[in-house]
Amino acid sequence: QVQLVESGGGVVQAGGSLRLSCVASGRTLSSVAMGWFRQAPGKEREFVASISWSGGLTYYANSVKGRFTITRDNALSTVYLQMNSLKPEDTAVYYCAHGRTAVARSAPPEYNYWGQGTQVTVSS
Repeated sequence: QVQLVESGGGVVQAGGSLRLSCVASGRTLSSVAMGWFRQAPGKEREFVASISWSGGLTYYANSVKGRFTITRDNALSTVYLQMNSLKPEDTAVYYCAHGRTAVARSAPPEYNYWGQGTQVTVSS
């Protein structure tokens, strides 16, 4: 069993930055990919970014490419999402996800554990 706890959300003005963290407990993260998803009110959950177990492969949704960066520290069992140049349309609950294998991309079934989410609100 894996427990994922996100933090770092908050309210920020458009153009600002936030860094989200996801700490895992219960099992080492070093052998699996990790991802971030988000869900805005009235919308389906959507993929944001993922990173392979080694950190050598990263994938991003087109909507965040060039603005968001996903990284990981396996020694700390932590995954980060650095979000820059935030826009009001980035407002959502952001979820951390634990992959089933060493590489995972955008499909939710590629992930088997999910955090409770952290709210990000970007004001215009």
